[in-house]
Amino acid sequence: MIEKELDTQFQEAVTSASRMTQASLPQDVQLRLYACYKQATFSALEPRQTTTYHLRDAFKTNAWMQISHLTADEAKEQYIEIINSLLNK
Repeated sequence: MIEKELDTQFQEAVTSASRMTQASLPQDVQLRLYACYKQATFSALEPRQTTTYHLRDAFKTNAWMQISHLTADEAKEQYIEIINSLLNK
């Protein structure tokens, strides 16, 4: 897939995801989307633990760590696949 085409598809998927409500998505799917988005846009996980670190943040960090081996492009492809599968239901 051409990089520009991938970036365009990724942005379209992000736009589609922003129209979805959290209540309509299972939490495991939300975490997977979060992790893929972060890996696609930041590529490097830098866990920070502060005094306001919550259990929710631990789940988000764990989800990201699980896919940290993916390249940014692979994470974009997974994000697109998840959104497309949700839209086709």
